[in-house]
Amino acid sequence: MKKFLKVLGILLLLIILLGVGAVTYITTALPDIDAPADLKVEPTPERIERGRYLANSVCVCMDCHSTRDWNTYAAPMVPGTLGKGGERFDETMNFPGTFFSRNITPAGVGSWSDGELYRAMTSGISKDGHPFFPVMPYPNYNKLATEDVYSIIAYLRSVPAIENQVAESRAVFPVSVILHTVPSRPAPTERPAASDILALGAYLTNAAGCGECHTKMEKGEKVGEPFAGGFEFVFPNGSLLRSPNITPSEDGGIGRWTKEQFIQRFKMYADSGYVAPPVDWARGDMQTAMPWMMYASMTEEDLGAIYSYLRTVKPVDGMIEKWTPAGS
Repeated sequence: MKKFLKVLGILLLLIILLGVGAVTYITTALPDIDAPADLKVEPTPERIERGRYLANSVCVCMDCHSTRDWNTYAAPMVPGTLGKGGERFDETMNFPGTFFSRNITPAGVGSWSDGELYRAMTSGISKDGHPFFPVMPYPNYNKLATEDVYSIIAYLRSVPAIENQVAESRAVFPVSVILHTVPSRPAPTERPAASDILALGAYLTNAAGCGECHTKMEKGEKVGEPFAGGFEFVFPNGSLLRSPNITPSEDGGIGRWTKEQFIQRFKMYADSGYVAPPVDWARGDMQTAMPWMMYASMTEEDLGAIYSYLRTVKPVDGMIEKWTPAGS
C-alpha cells in the first residue's frame, strides 16, 4: 500500500510539473507572431479618409475606444473623448475578466510602430507581445483587406492626442493562459467590388462585427446560432439587454423587412432632426449598446450590401425578449 501511494504521489507530482511546464511555455513562448519591422504606412489623404469611415462607421473602433454617454439613448460618444480609451468590459457583462479599451490616440499609441499597430489590429497582440482578449474583434479584422488596415492606421495617426492613462486588463484563469493561443497570423482578403453585392455584404458584416454582438455568448464563447441574437448586456443597475435576431427568419428575425426598411432603421439616427432622448434608469427606460449614431453614417450602399448578405444566412426562428428592467 505504501509503495502504491508513493508511486501515486510521484505520478501526481509529474502531472503537476508537466502542467506548470505547459503553462510556462504557453505564456512565455506564445503568441509567436512578429510585428512587420519594415512597415511604414504613408498617410495619404485618401487613406486617412477611408480610415475615418471604417473606424467611425463600419468597424466603429471609436465606439469602444471613446467615452459613451450611457444616460442618453444608444450612448452617443461624449465630445472630446475620441479614441481616449478606458471603457470597461467585465464579468457582469459575461466577460472572463476585466478589460479596458486602450487609448488609441497618438498619446496612447504614438510610440508604436506601424507594424505593431498592424499586428495589434490583425492578430490581437500588444506592443509588448501580450495578447488581447477579443472583446476587440481582431479575429474579424484579421481578414480585412491590407489596404483597409493601412487606412485605419493612417487615420489613427491623425486624430487629436488625448492624455489618458488606462488601467491594465486582466483575464481570469484559465482564460489568461488560453488567450496566448488565440492570435493567428493575418489572413487578409481582397475588398470586393461594389458590384459584387453579396461578397461586399459578407466583407462588411465581418468588418462591422455584426455576428459578435448578435450571437449568444457565455464567458466569451459563442454558444448560440450565428446572428440569432441573445447576447446579454448587463447594465450597472441590473437592467438586462439582449441583442435581437437578425437572421432572415420571418418568425423573430428580419425576414419581413425590406432593404429600404433596413437602411432606414439606421439612417433615422443620421437625420438632422433626430435628438437622442435621455434614459431614465429609475423609471426603467430601455437602453441599447448598439452604436446607432455611428453605424448611421455608413453609406446606403454598404448598409444595403449587409442586408443582402444577411438574407443568405441560416434563418433561425425565435423572437428575443430584448429588455428586462432592473428588478423585474
